[in-house]
Amino acid sequence: MTTVNGEVAVGFEGVREAFRAGFEERGDVGAALCVYRDGQPVVDLWGGVADPETGRPWERDTLQLVYSATKGATATAAHLLAQRGELDLDAPVAAYWPEFGAHGKAEIPVRWLLSHRAGVVTVEPPVPLDEALRWRPMTDALAAQRPAWEPGTAHGYHGRTFGWLVGEVIRRVAGRTPGRFFAEEVAGPLGLDFFIGLPDAERGRVSRMVYPKPEYDLSTVPLAAVPPEAREFVAALQDPGSLNNRAFAVTEPAEIDFNSAAVQAAELPASNGIGTARALARMYAALIGEVDGVRLFTPETLASATAEQAAGADRVIMIPTRFASGYMLPVETSPLTGPRAFGHPGRGGSLAFADPGHGISFGYVMNSIVEGAEDPRAGALVEAVREALGR
Repeated sequence: MTTVNGEVAVGFEGVREAFRAGFEERGDVGAALCVYRDGQPVVDLWGGVADPETGRPWERDTLQLVYSATKGATATAAHLLAQRGELDLDAPVAAYWPEFGAHGKAEIPVRWLLSHRAGVVTVEPPVPLDEALRWRPMTDALAAQRPAWEPGTAHGYHGRTFGWLVGEVIRRVAGRTPGRFFAEEVAGPLGLDFFIGLPDAERGRVSRMVYPKPEYDLSTVPLAAVPPEAREFVAALQDPGSLNNRAFAVTEPAEIDFNSAAVQAAELPASNGIGTARALARMYAALIGEVDGVRLFTPETLASATAEQAAGADRVIMIPTRFASGYMLPVETSPLTGPRAFGHPGRGGSLAFADPGHGISFGYVMNSIVEGAEDPRAGALVEAVREALGR
């Protein structure tokens, strides 16, 4: 039986049991979970193995790469600039980044970058990975890219380009890279163990991601064997020219080794944030209230940041999605803890969000990457939190 370390407040004992079940029943290898309520931690748990190759255990301060849960941190940085009056989210991107105005993009507002409505989801041709890690070659390519649809008329998940797009606006406005801005203006005041661009000194704390082999390969399964409701998505997955594939193939090679020291050290503000569950929960807690004397968002900023901007069929991932300005909003199949919740999941299972309706913030990170929609881990933990809240 996996040892679960940490503490839970009275009334949240069921969350500990759900976390333990993640190891015994749902495939967790190493993981951590933190929940804040009204600015105070009520769940802080960790357990398992940080590196299966060496047997290194998961410790209280183990760091984990969280893929697209990074987008919530990047969005937070942008909204802080807006709150200070330095960035107008409804002004054209080109007002801050003139080169971006090429090829029909002159009128795209910053808010459309945050809400996945800009259509700049691809880079054609893809940028060599070593160049993309240096930042400028990728932002130059994005400035020259034509949108995949008429901006503002649809939305589609900017899974990889989001970080460079929003990050370059942050860099132009703040005069600092997005990773440095986050470190100085968010992580520093809150004491967060979270990095966009990992310092060399922290690499020894990072867990090693593991990728269990899926039960079946959607890229080769015959379409006739796929349920009708999923057939369009699987067909797109099998078509190299589909928007779905092109949106995730913006570098050459398209598949990135996120265990690589070079990748972890670069700033990829859509996908390579590295930190603890505690840091994610604490950041989201400070968006909706005060945490040890620090509150990041005013009520007005919170309302602006979390107002729905796009909903319905997603042009890229081809399922219904809802977006605020940089944060994802609950859909029927992912209710979180309440209708006012906002946050962001990450590839393979990580999840971070806040729910101002219940004063809750939540961070779950893990190193066993489960692909597809069949991962029950985060959902089971959210359900346990819901039960602890009496819902």
